Amino acid sequence: MAHPTRRSAPALPPAGGSAAPSGGATPSAPASTPPAKGTVKVTATVATGLSAPWGLVQLPDDSLLVAARDTGRISRIDPKTHTVTQIGLVPGVTHTKGGENGLLGLAVSPDYGSDHLVYAYFSTESDNRIASFLYDPSRPKGEQLGAPDTILRGIPTGSLHNGGRIAFGPDGDLYAGTGETGQRSLAQNMSSLGGKILRMTPDGEVPTDNPTPGSLVYSPGHRNVQGLAWDDQGRLWASEFGQDTWDELNRIEPGKNYGWPTVEGIAHHPGFVDPVEQWHPADASPSGVAYAVGCIWMASLKGGRLWRVPLAGAKASAAPQAFLDGKYGRLRTVVALDDHTLLLTTSNTDDRGTAHSGDDRVLQLSVS
Repeated sequence: MAHPTRRSAPALPPAGGSAAPSGGATPSAPASTPPAKGTVKVTATVATGLSAPWGLVQLPDDSLLVAARDTGRISRIDPKTHTVTQIGLVPGVTHTKGGENGLLGLAVSPDYGSDHLVYAYFSTESDNRIASFLYDPSRPKGEQLGAPDTILRGIPTGSLHNGGRIAFGPDGDLYAGTGETGQRSLAQNMSSLGGKILRMTPDGEVPTDNPTPGSLVYSPGHRNVQGLAWDDQGRLWASEFGQDTWDELNRIEPGKNYGWPTVEGIAHHPGFVDPVEQWHPADASPSGVAYAVGCIWMASLKGGRLWRVPLAGAKASAAPQAFLDGKYGRLRTVVALDDHTLLLTTSNTDDRGTAHSGDDRVLQLSVS
């Protein structure tokens, strides 16, 4: 783990407003239980022609940043003109052809208005790591992303099961979902950062109230976490790739164990927490999640569906409902802009999908 001294950010023109939630948005939600059935309408195509997009975040000026997994490129999307402009490359990114490693999740600093920092989770030849980058829009195009300030090294890496989602929680700390890279034992090894949900300060330090003193581990027993989101009560939800039997949506509690590799799906096994919902991998293979209108919204890759899970407290209040069933192919990242508006990325250029004209794209949805 590396904890370099935080550099001072130079004064920049304000981006406008306060920092938006990153990857796991927390918009206001109705106090009552949402209806069992909802609606989804695609209202706009925000961007096209993207290459294996992974992380997607909104900046305070309403522009978007998107990560290209295979190339390490971060680009800015203008939602009004739909133009996509490269702002920089993350150095040292490694991607294996046909694999899941590369430039993965993005997050925006809670103090973006003053520090102008963007965070990225990415794979190198030796590990997965998290770094912050100063984003300076006044610099020349393609050179607007500063040098990486690595806040965490040593997350296990491999061609598969790299996790990769990062998001700032309501507490201001940074959370990261990691994978066990196919080495199952790592998920239960508390000395490893693999197969966990991690919680850290914006500088990569261990918060004093983490479940285990001195440890970044927030919860162990995960196979491959690619989605993190908080509901309106501050409860953390995470999606998880299962192996061959069950994919999961979990309600994450600090210090609780989620069972992998001993269990997969709802098992009622002493000492492990069961998922709130489970799916066969052909119907899901979940990646990003977001919270809006009292529901968890989960993007699925193999399933090609956007799943709506209405909540009643820490439980589902009705059966999951599927939308977009295969219409746009593989779905990777979902971001809540407000309580009725989502952004959704496709993932058909990731070596596992069938790319069509215009892929990959960012869609805007109206939901209820």
